[in-house]
Formats: sequence, structure tokens, C-alpha cells
Amino acid sequence: MKLSPNVRPNPRLRFAAGPVAALVALLSVGLLLLATSAQAATQVPLGAADSFAVLAGAGITNTGPTTLNGDLGTFPTTSISGSSSLTVTGTNHGGDSVTQGAKTALVNAYNVAAGQGPTSPIAADLGGRTLVPGVYNSASSIGLTGALTLDAGGDPNAVFVFQAGSALTTASASLVNLVNGAQSCNVFWQVGSSATLGTGSHFRGTILALTDITVTTGATVEGRVLARNGAVTLDTNTITRSACSGLVASPSASATPTARPSTSPRPSTSARPSTSARPATATGSGTTTGTTGGTGTPNGQVVRVPTGAVPAGDGSTSGGGGDARYLLSGGVLLAGLAGGTILAVRRRNA
Repeated sequence: MKLSPNVRPNPRLRFAAGPVAALVALLSVGLLLLATSAQAATQVPLGAADSFAVLAGAGITNTGPTTLNGDLGTFPTTSISGSSSLTVTGTNHGGDSVTQGAKTALVNAYNVAAGQGPTSPIAADLGGRTLVPGVYNSASSIGLTGALTLDAGGDPNAVFVFQAGSALTTASASLVNLVNGAQSCNVFWQVGSSATLGTGSHFRGTILALTDITVTTGATVEGRVLARNGAVTLDTNTITRSACSGLVASPSASATPTARPSTSPRPSTSARPSTSARPATATGSGTTTGTTGGTGTPNGQVVRVPTGAVPAGDGSTSGGGGDARYLLSGGVLLAGLAGGTILAVRRRNA
């Protein structure tokens, strides 16, 4: 059947098509933004365990020359064997009160890491993968053969949390690469049982294992080896406690100020007592030189300029993109609802 050429399209239908399509698009964007922000990882608070390179619950065994750049401790089992070949640049706390406080903090950190989510599921082996910040979960074990790359996307505060239902095992000569601002201090591996790092592997991040941790011959760790209930076994290793670095030069000046023309001196009225402080002069490097008399910024001091989300001290972050995404999502949803309401009113009045 052919339509008559005199039949015109209904203008109300033509009017409705645009707002309906816009509403669907806006709702889709809003839901996407909500899903993205929900999977963001937050900093895991280590508390008193932060200064430790190795912390155990059931003793520490070492073979061969091992260097620990950080503190060492074990509690409630306080035995440390092979200590004569250990080089500890921090403090060997043994089972003292500092270690006991660190063990309490470790329990809290483990629970915080295990409780983060929603999570993104991962395959059993992470070799050859490039991952962005987030929370990643394997219901069973996590393995690493070859190289894993963690890409922070230019955000030095970006956090990566990995949750293993059982074991963490890395192959010999495996490697964790950090790119685009990623830092080992912001990488956490929560392990539901034991962790084993393969011979000659180069691992980055803090291991929070429920039971034992074995670091085999020649393996290096940039992070921490923290065993909640089990023992730690070492063999000719180098373990360096990771610390976040985001230090840049103070943006106080970008160039040496131009001297002003001198003016004729004014008659002196009364002598003022001299002070020990000399005014600081700006240099082209963005720092200041000279003394400050006890106030201001010391010579050559470098200060932290927060970027991205700022840790709030309780394991969460503030000032990050999550709040902005939620606000944007809310605005998108409201705009969509408003468009639908206008559409309904106009159709009723037509």
C-alpha cells in the first residue's frame, strides 16, 4: 500500500525524537561515569608497619647475604636465623613493642586491602598485561610469568590493589614495570594464603600475605614483605621499603626579578636595630636563596605539590576525580529527567 503524498509527518513525533535520543545518551554516559568511579582503588593505610621492609608472624629465616633497606621484626614468634649475613639499614626490632604495634597495623591494612571493591576480574597469570589503576581480583591464585606493566596515566597518586584468593607466585626473572608516574608505594598485593617470588625476579609493591612469604635466590623487592601470621624466608635478596616521591621544586619564582631603578635616598630618621635575617632572593630554578631568619622556606627546600587525589590519613583520598565524576553523573541524570518532563508536558498540551 502506498502512502498519499499529501500525508505529512506528525510534528509531535518529529519533536519527540531528538529529546528521547538525547535522554538515552545522557543516561548511558552517567551510568558509565558511575561505573568508572566505583572501581577506583584507595590508598591502603600501613600505619606503624610503614617503616618495615620485612615483618613476620612466625619468624624469619635468611640464607646468604641479604640487604634490607628498612626495619625488620617478627611477632609473636621472635626467632631470626641467619641474621649474621643480614645487612639492615633500618632497625632490627625483633619482637619488641614497635613490632607488636606494626603487626596490629598489618592486620588492619590486610583487611582494608581485602575489602576494596567493586573489583575487576583478572586471569590467573598477569604476564604481558598492562593495567591502569584500580582494584583487581582473582578468586584463586595470581601468577606472573614475564613482565607486568602498571600504567598510572601521569598520576603519581594512582593506586593499584591486587586481591588473590589463595597464592601469589612469580616465575624466575619475572618483572613488574611501573610507567607514567606509577610508584611502588601505591601498589598493594593482598594474598589469601602464601606468596613466593621466583629466582632473580624483580617485584614491586607491598605484599600483605595471610601466611608465609618466600623470597627465593636473587629476587629483589621494591616495596615490603609483610606476613600476617606466617614466616618469611629470604635468600640473597635486596628488599627496599618503598616511599612515595612527588617532590618538585617550589614554584616561587621562574626567573630572577629585574632590579628597580634606584631613587634618591631619604634622610635617615632613627637607626633601626639590625636583624640577622637577610631577604631571600629568587633564582631561576624556582627556589630561593639567602637566610630567612627562622621563617619562610629554608634554602633549597623542595615541597610537595599535591596532584590528583590527596590522602586523607584514614586510607581514603580527597580532592580526586571521584567526587567530580559523581557530580557530573548527577547533573547528567537530572538533565535527562528534565528533558523527559518537558517532552511529556508539551505532548499533553499539544
